[in-house]
Amino acid sequence: MDSELTMKEHVAKIAAACFYHIRHLRQVRRRVGQEVTQQLVLALVMSRLDYCNSVFAGLPTSTLQPLQRIQNAAARLVFGLSRSEHVTPTLIHLHWLPVSYRIRFKLCCLVHAIHYGRSPAYLTETVQSVGASRSRSGLCSSSTSSMDYSLPQLRTKFGERAFSHAGPATWIALPDHIRTVADPVKFQKLLKSLYFSQAFNIC
Repeated sequence: MDSELTMKEHVAKIAAACFYHIRHLRQVRRRVGQEVTQQLVLALVMSRLDYCNSVFAGLPTSTLQPLQRIQNAAARLVFGLSRSEHVTPTLIHLHWLPVSYRIRFKLCCLVHAIHYGRSPAYLTETVQSVGASRSRSGLCSSSTSSMDYSLPQLRTKFGERAFSHAGPATWIALPDHIRTVADPVKFQKLLKSLYFSQAFNIC
């Protein structure tokens, strides 16, 4: 991590590790075939892109671009495409969300776990529901439940990258019919469908 928390050094190290595996997988792709290659890519490359990716919330597109290039290269590897071939149809076929949407997906899953009581206390304590904050102010009873979480007051744009802001902000943007689904598997399925349609303009 650098002194200004730009995360550029961290992103660069992830990119280097992922491209290392992609280069080696290219050497065996013809022998193992597409299906096995896809499983290896998921295990060795995509897992690194998704690991703790919520810390990338709020980063500029330019900083995230190396991670998106990794995903594009991984998709081309699975289907044996050249670098010049357009990758979007391949991402759609694989049903892979782009990196920026994968970050939002992780944030929403974390808030969903908080909302339905499946997260550890240290994470739950980072956010505050609107209902709880109102009850403390005497505006409503303590039994009031809310799907929304309050956004902390920030002095700088940098603060929006904190989970206490990025998590609730991403969660609030979801439609109610998704947020009210308590089952985590069904929630993730609906969430991925929503983000997939947004990312690729699919109705």
